Amino acid sequence: MTRERGRVEGATAFLLHSYPYSETSLICEAFAREYGRLALLARGARRPRSGLRGVLLAFQPLELSWFGAGEVKTLAKAEWLGGMGLLTGSSLLFGYYLNELLLKLLPREDAHVALFDAYAAALAALARGATEAAELRRFEKTLLKELGYGLVLERDATGAPIEAKRRYRYQIERGPVPAESGNGLVLSGKTLLDLAADDYSDPRSLAEAKRLMRELLAHYLAGQPLLTRRVFMELQEV
Repeated sequence: MTRERGRVEGATAFLLHSYPYSETSLICEAFAREYGRLALLARGARRPRSGLRGVLLAFQPLELSWFGAGEVKTLAKAEWLGGMGLLTGSSLLFGYYLNELLLKLLPREDAHVALFDAYAAALAALARGATEAAELRRFEKTLLKELGYGLVLERDATGAPIEAKRRYRYQIERGPVPAESGNGLVLSGKTLLDLAADDYSDPRSLAEAKRLMRELLAHYLAGQPLLTRRVFMELQEV
């Protein structure tokens, strides 16, 4: 990868979203490992014979080059890097959920290498048929940490070690407190310790971790609805 004034060559990235711009072009929201989330104008990408039509695929690693100094850069080149299976079925919907979180929470042009690697790892695991719920929790935890909202999991709000057999209330932006005091979502100490260790083998810990992440994300989304979550709920009703 090289970078000249106003031009970037060969950046590893994923496509998060694209939408039409004029009759022949696209605006692409990409997530680049060294550059963060950025908007790219793909000129002519909607033309039937455009070489970009079969390359600009979601959930596949890409090598992108672009130029420009404004908010929307111009895509100069895109190549498919390969090496990752396609998402299908429920895994495809979970992939869109990850993309929606990045689009709504990640500021533009703010590089987060660890978050990019966590996103790539989650996609690879989903493509292999890994347990979706566990992969989502791992990614959500990394996302919150990278945005500066890291979870307090191994000690309570006073600094005392978390006890596995005790119940706690999780207070946003403060951390866990004993369940008999304060307010917040009630969780077991074991759930907090399992979350800290990325261990989701206990069904109870997995269920409580899901509720905690949902509450935290709703807080930081500040009222922005998640369309993919609504689709999950509608499918469960069918």
